[in-house]
Amino acid sequence: MALTLVDSPLATMVERTPTDYWNDSCALDEVAYAVERGGSGATSNPVIVGDVMRRERDVWEPRIRELAVAHPSWSEVDLTWAITEEMGVRAAAALRPVFEEHAGRKGRLSLQPNPALYANADAMLAQGDRFHGLAPNIQVKFPTTAAGLVAIEESTARGIAINSTVGFTVSQALAVAEAVERGLRRFEDAGGDPGSFAPVCTLMVGRLDDWVKVLVERDDIALDPAAASWAGIATFKRAYGLFQERGYRTRLLAAAMRHRLHWTELVGGDVVLTIPHAWQVRFNASGIDPQPRIDVPVDGAYLDDLLVRVPDFRRAYEPDGLAIDEFDSFGATVRTLRSFIEAYHALQGTIRDIVLPNPDTRRT
Repeated sequence: MALTLVDSPLATMVERTPTDYWNDSCALDEVAYAVERGGSGATSNPVIVGDVMRRERDVWEPRIRELAVAHPSWSEVDLTWAITEEMGVRAAAALRPVFEEHAGRKGRLSLQPNPALYANADAMLAQGDRFHGLAPNIQVKFPTTAAGLVAIEESTARGIAINSTVGFTVSQALAVAEAVERGLRRFEDAGGDPGSFAPVCTLMVGRLDDWVKVLVERDDIALDPAAASWAGIATFKRAYGLFQERGYRTRLLAAAMRHRLHWTELVGGDVVLTIPHAWQVRFNASGIDPQPRIDVPVDGAYLDDLLVRVPDFRRAYEPDGLAIDEFDSFGATVRTLRSFIEAYHALQGTIRDIVLPNPDTRRT
């Protein structure tokens, strides 16, 4: 039985176009809000887990203490992953009706391995295998690094649905799609049926915009002030055209929303948009009638300004702009990996403070 949707601009988008959207968090109330309005997935990472823990302290602080007592030999790392997995399984359960309605093509929760393992394919694979066994609708999230591509292909060959993350460029997107195709062929050759697979390739459109803005200030670039906000959109649209032309079985996913255009300019594509809850509420209250615009080119003046003045945008936009061995050192990649790793360490610190509160700050 099809789910009944609350009338809203995002529900209208899902009903009228091939464009899907996910909740950009694993918080249960936010997942429920999204599903009621056409959302068909959700995601997690160390930043998100930390945010959910702060919002739901009454749930997670007692649970952390309970786990620490039940498993006295566990380290704070063990506790961190126990909580991360529990959050993921909880959100996956909330998405099960969507998963079952769409026979596995939608309704998944993306769970990210330790971001500090971005250069270790074997370690990422081991954690991905574990995540895959937690629930039938878990999707494993690997970074678009050189080692991440190895993990993406191998996991796909093992029958695990993947979501690439830490991606910003057309060349990264193409490399992910090719890795998935190789994995799918291996899976099919072994007798597997990929019919329920739902691999996605994330381009963090807002984080590419952020990086362009950093470069403008760092390198004293006289860029049209509006152009930087089109960098991620232009790159996503170019990658989408190539995905359609080449018939890849991976869907593009736009992440790191920064403004309204990251929604309205990508409507109409057979893509996924991962939208933070606050932006969903804003969009649903906007009264905007979402119209297909994925095929509408970015203003040539903005595109030319970016291509001429910002070399890293040109590297992001051109299909051969980066070699695979350059993925790990691309500026937006480094900034994002650092932020994810820092959030992972901060999450461990939060758990440490719950299990071993600082006696210097406690009142007697």
